[in-house]
Amino acid sequence: MDFDATLALTILALGLTALFAWLGARAPNPLKGPRLLPYRLLMALCAAAALVLVTHLAGLAGLVKKQG
Repeated sequence: MDFDATLALTILALGLTALFAWLGARAPNPLKGPRLLPYRLLMALCAAAALVLVTHLAGLAGLVKKQG
């Protein structure tokens, strides 16, 4: 994957992480019923994807030396 696509996906993953963190931190509203999406799990998955993408960006930028 090239640098531009990786950067765009990294920004998307970080934005979704922030969105799901905000949605998961809201107080529950019993009148609306239960939440149907596991926001904290989605936040953790997006944060993990962002970490992998940041590592890939560092490799594309030449900040990480290849072993071997």
